[in-house]
Amino acid sequence: MTRLYRGHRANSFVASDINELVEIRARQRTFYGAYSRTALVNLGYSLTILRLFDPRFHRVGLLFAILGGLMYIIAFLRARKSWHDYADREVNWRSRQKIIKTVGQEGARIFGPPFVTAGWIVVAVSCIVAAVEIALLVLILEL
Repeated sequence: MTRLYRGHRANSFVASDINELVEIRARQRTFYGAYSRTALVNLGYSLTILRLFDPRFHRVGLLFAILGGLMYIIAFLRARKSWHDYADREVNWRSRQKIIKTVGQEGARIFGPPFVTAGWIVVAVSCIVAAVEIALLVLILEL
């Protein structure tokens, strides 16, 4: 489905002013970058373990590689949701009246829908990391 941003496709969208550009970059750092950086770090750990340690630790390295791959999947799903924040269809969201402004936001410009924590993604990451930590403990105890 094609999303339009002020009538433009995503590749031809240009921010209207510096404030909008700063907001877009902040959301990209948070939503696109954080999960991807975590996945990249886990893959780096796995390569380090696989290359530097004894072959007995290869299962631990493989476990970190699996964690990195799963985190990339989570990063993709999270980034996909944030692509819609500025879409024309999404700008007229129902909850605009429900926004609770804090002190200092009177008359401030609203960029996209209000921030909402992606609860199911947080739960998924928590479950994946908990499972990997348990598996890591089991692998270490077997050594």
